[in-house]
Amino acid sequence: MENWNGIQKTVHDGELNNPARSEDRRLMISPITIGTARAFTAWTHRHLAPPVDAEFVIGVQSAGGALVGVAFVDRPICRAFDDGHTAEVTCLSTDGTPNACSALLGAAWRLSRAKGYRRLIAHTRTDEPGTSLRAAGFRRVAHPAARWDKAGRADRGAGLSRILWEITVLGGRS
Repeated sequence: MENWNGIQKTVHDGELNNPARSEDRRLMISPITIGTARAFTAWTHRHLAPPVDAEFVIGVQSAGGALVGVAFVDRPICRAFDDGHTAEVTCLSTDGTPNACSALLGAAWRLSRAKGYRRLIAHTRTDEPGTSLRAAGFRRVAHPAARWDKAGRADRGAGLSRILWEITVLGGRS
């Protein structure tokens, strides 16, 4: 049979269904120290400096053991969201490995629920699509959220509007 496109050739060569190849792409969630997470974020994050502290940090590693992403989860920065039942992904950074963001967000939600939280929130810039958040089960809240400082005031100097995303035990994927 003649190949009409590169996809047919790839399928017939067995590359798409090769178990050894899919094993190379497996991602593993792992605990990491905050120092390692901060260093990784300083190296890879395009917008923000690494957070100083977090309630917990997690990493995702490639099958070869290389760290490819980190997530910081803490109490919400905005006091209005800090109800004792909500946690926030304060920073997430990867080296661009496919599915690393979704893996980290899913693991952050599982760990947050295990710690007793009923809601996990995250913010994105308005120019970011939120594909990984949707893949992890988050839903976009209807209004853009302003960026907040530690005192619960809108940060007027940020200049960027943010989109608020959430996943909850009730009404979201649990």
